[in-house]
Amino acid sequence: MPFKSQAQRRKFAQLLVEGKISPETYEEWNRETGSARLPDHVTRTKSAKSRKAGTAKRKTARRTAAKRTARRRSRSRKA
Repeated sequence: MPFKSQAQRRKFAQLLVEGKISPETYEEWNRETGSARLPDHVTRTKSAKSRKAGTAKRKTARRTAAKRTARRRSRSRKA
């Protein structure tokens, strides 16, 4: 499997130095990557399902926060 980013390549080099992966593994990944120009970092892509779930969580959080502030306001008016 080729490297996806320079950060991943650096991490594998660090693991190689620490002896956590074999030189063959590192060389295999390096060979498959070739001389491709890699980005420094790669961001994760979110699936449509997880994006929907995140939106729902944010909406719920906003609603809860709005209720909380409404309760505080009503309490301060009563006192």
